[in-house]
Amino acid sequence: MSTRLVIAGIGEVLWDVFPDGARFGGAPANFACHCAGLGAEAWIVSAVGADADGERARAFLSEQGVQCELPGDPRHGTGRVEVTLDAAGHPSYDIRLDAAWDHLLWSPEMGPLAARCDAVCFGTLGQRSPASRATIQQFLAAMPRTSLRVFDVNLRQHFYSAELIDESLRLASAVKLNDEELPVLVSLLGLGGTGERAQCRELAKGFGLSLVALTCGSRGAILIAGDSVSECTPTPVTVVDTVGAGDSFTAAVVTGLLAGLALDDINARACAVAAYVCTQRGATPRLPRELTLPTLPTA
Repeated sequence: MSTRLVIAGIGEVLWDVFPDGARFGGAPANFACHCAGLGAEAWIVSAVGADADGERARAFLSEQGVQCELPGDPRHGTGRVEVTLDAAGHPSYDIRLDAAWDHLLWSPEMGPLAARCDAVCFGTLGQRSPASRATIQQFLAAMPRTSLRVFDVNLRQHFYSAELIDESLRLASAVKLNDEELPVLVSLLGLGGTGERAQCRELAKGFGLSLVALTCGSRGAILIAGDSVSECTPTPVTVVDTVGAGDSFTAAVVTGLLAGLALDDINARACAVAAYVCTQRGATPRLPRELTLPTLPTA
């Protein structure tokens, strides 16, 4: 029997606390929500506290159609992040330490899920503790060799290092980063090349990546896959906030790749999805139907 493609996010689940209230967040969780909206069997692998925030997180994910491997931790609270926005809607973050997702431990249920995954997305923040880092890496190792492993660089505060980035790139088959993160990686990893395209090519070559996806804010995005390059400049929009836009872009790229779309089509669709998210409050607005097509194939 045919089944939907299985896509997971693994890492942090948290609440972004804005001046006007708390909104659900966490890059891999946002990614999973958008993958569900785009037609996948989407999962989040993380941990929450045995608290009201944890229950709210489970309820929100259920509403979004995301399935959960999300144990409750009675000793550590659900993650929280204080978010401030500048005049252009760009966020800065103050991330709570020692959250439940920092203590994500391997469970017997994770192995069968990993073995079913067509793709997974993971980042640096979810690996800031030794416990969660080990679990994420064990999950990646349990996936089929042909599955897509997307490293969303997602640099936050001081929760990354050259060693972590290098190790994560070696575990990945694709990487997504933005134009503020690229110079950091160039410096930390000693990459060559002049200009974004050349530096992305060096990144792909140096780590054997099948895809490098670079988002550049209002300038759009660059996708590099082997010898193929796609550049897309989206239609300008009125930005409400940019929280979650990158995660929606990653979800659209992954689902587009799994659907077998051409690189230019993947980029145009992903830019359109991210641009729409920028016009909405919160990281996981419902996408208009025209942005969710084409329907994903079955496995």
